[in-house]
Amino acid sequence: YAFPGGLMIGADSHTPNGGGLGMLAIGVGGVDCGEVMAGLPWEVLHPKLVGVHLTGKLSGWASPKDVITYLCGLLTVKGGTNKIIEYFGPGTQSISATGKGTICNMGAELGATTSVFPFDDRMATYLRATDRADLARLAEEYADHLVPDPEVLSNPKACYDELVEIDLAELEPHVVGPHSPDRDRPISKLADDVRANGWPAHMKSALIGSCTNSSYEDMRRAAHIAMQGIKAGLRAKTPFLITPGSERIYQTIKRDGIVATFEEMGGTVLANACGPCIGQWKRSDVGKDETNTIVSSFNRNFPGRNDGSAATLSFLTSPEIVTALAFAGTLEFDPVHATMPGPDGRPFRFTPPEGEELPQDGFVKGEEGYEPPAADGASVSVVIAPDSERLQLLQPFPRWDGRDFDRLPILVKTQGKTTTDHISPAGAWLRYRGHLDRISDNMFLGAVNAFTGEAGKGVNVLTGEAGVPFTKIARDWKAKGIGWVVVGGENYGEGSSREHAAMSPRYLGCRAVLVRSFARIHETNLKKQGILPLTFADPTDYDLFGEADRVSVVGLQSLAPARPVEVRIHKPDGKTVTIQARHSLTDEQIGWFRAGSALNALA
Repeated sequence: YAFPGGLMIGADSHTPNGGGLGMLAIGVGGVDCGEVMAGLPWEVLHPKLVGVHLTGKLSGWASPKDVITYLCGLLTVKGGTNKIIEYFGPGTQSISATGKGTICNMGAELGATTSVFPFDDRMATYLRATDRADLARLAEEYADHLVPDPEVLSNPKACYDELVEIDLAELEPHVVGPHSPDRDRPISKLADDVRANGWPAHMKSALIGSCTNSSYEDMRRAAHIAMQGIKAGLRAKTPFLITPGSERIYQTIKRDGIVATFEEMGGTVLANACGPCIGQWKRSDVGKDETNTIVSSFNRNFPGRNDGSAATLSFLTSPEIVTALAFAGTLEFDPVHATMPGPDGRPFRFTPPEGEELPQDGFVKGEEGYEPPAADGASVSVVIAPDSERLQLLQPFPRWDGRDFDRLPILVKTQGKTTTDHISPAGAWLRYRGHLDRISDNMFLGAVNAFTGEAGKGVNVLTGEAGVPFTKIARDWKAKGIGWVVVGGENYGEGSSREHAAMSPRYLGCRAVLVRSFARIHETNLKKQGILPLTFADPTDYDLFGEADRVSVVGLQSLAPARPVEVRIHKPDGKTVTIQARHSLTDEQIGWFRAGSALNALA
């Protein structure tokens, strides 16, 4: 769907992959997409611009993945919030179109609105290789409009809000993790970091692929490393799992012998799906709470993200580094600078990976899995079994009753990173994504309670019972007609565009979320579902909230754009602390709040 110079929104946070073809491809919530499909306008906070000036050329072990993992370490997971990352400079031309896609894909891990590269010959070549020669010709005709203007190149500091310089010739492979994609270090420092932190060096699994790193070039370069190891008599010392990004990629790498190479080194090819990248990975090699280490070429490594276990330490790097590490089975091996013992005991050294970016014989074509839509859509009816746990007809959320929020209990005050995976875990829960009541049983399972340090459980302040799952407390309060609030920290809701992280709280009675800062997509999703998203005027106000406090949000009748909201914290001893909170609601979004949700406002 991507093409140079276009604008696209998609209901996935990694939609920015399309920036690898020079498109502004932006991840949004599903309601945003539905509204646009219905012909309604789409809006986004006007983003700032971050220019990333690339010089030099990638060579040796350095890969596109290392550009973005290095940048994640530099800018952090909230450094791109409400910003577009624009890559420019001569270095961009040394990166393939799919390599550019990898970089833009993981721009989501910066919190960026999107990322984009200027049009070049590498993009045109890719378009022609994927049966889009007409688009390539059109882009070439208007190429001057698809690259930075001359004044940008001559004086970038005047054109960008922030400017980052990266010399690709100096870049070495980077490894990020565990638990966050901005915990970065070069491969040469990994072993020392592992020992200093007491992390298990032994790898339980090595995984490559996913939407981030399963291009033909990725697979070919990883296979080049695999062939070196096989030729030296080596086999993977840890389970090696490969997730092709599409049926076309799978069939092409199978035809070209790449699948056979991976299998010969001990690898297992999985389905063309999100799989372990989104937690759909049932493991039997470790216990649920057993600390263990995995390495992948995926895009996210939050606690519990890959296998549902917060004890798993997940590291991210390029497919070729993952493949080399699979032969060693340990994070203490540096394939760039060190040797490992071969079967004969003699030292063996990998040479840098090589691989063409596109298949010489073209991509395998086919439409496996494609089902055309009905010729007459009006004749299609959807029937849901009454006892289904997979599907449920949505009912409208109740409208705002016109009153202030008065003395609401705090369901959870989250501590540390609170991603959408913490709020609404994926994995096996995804089978219920069409059934709001059933999937809401996972609400806040991964969120760490700031008062106890325990994940997923809190105190029901109405009964005094402790150690109760948050979802059970929320259901109890909902049954009694009591709304509740959430208190959180920085970059609340980062990660996936998963709407259930907003829908489940709304369904179970959440009225407002007060945090230090929001991730862009999640803040919008909260607005769409009729929850009031507020940020502290003073970030230190987070510390004022106690477990037994009640919270009032007053003056809601006069809620208006850019006008602060008064929040009162009622202490158990009768004292009241008043603070100010901000919001980013527009007039239209205030209408959603009053209607109970954006969908209600459209009805």
